[in-house]
Amino acid sequence: MPKTLSSKDLLSIGEIARRTGLSVSAIRFYEDKGLVEPVRTGGNQRRFLRSDIRRLSFILIAQQLGLSLGEIDAVMRRLPHGRTPTARDWREISAAIRERIDARIAELERTRDRLDGCIGCGCLSLEKCAIYNPGDRLGEQGAGPRQILAD
Repeated sequence: MPKTLSSKDLLSIGEIARRTGLSVSAIRFYEDKGLVEPVRTGGNQRRFLRSDIRRLSFILIAQQLGLSLGEIDAVMRRLPHGRTPTARDWREISAAIRERIDARIAELERTRDRLDGCIGCGCLSLEKCAIYNPGDRLGEQGAGPRQILAD
């Protein structure tokens, strides 16, 4: 921990939980995964930098966007340790995940559009049905709802 930090710069795990809306156990989980790194006091208590509020908030947002913990970890490793990330740091992070977000948006739009033509259509025709799979030919491509979720 840099010597310029004061007790005002550090938050207890309870304070960081209150500020982020995360449970203490979730914060410990993220710590175990190496996504946040608290400092320890002489009494071995966790203390978090104020900048960890943003880090944890980013983790929550990234998970909501569908990023895996592995993807989040890879992106978070670009952030500096021991100092609050700058606007430039966050722009670089944003650029790093923009492609993944765009792909997720396209996947959601594709799924929405295919479901619109499928659910409740009432066509009752296997010849016109958009998700008819004669002879289970899609089973050869893998498991799951191939016509809805696949490109």
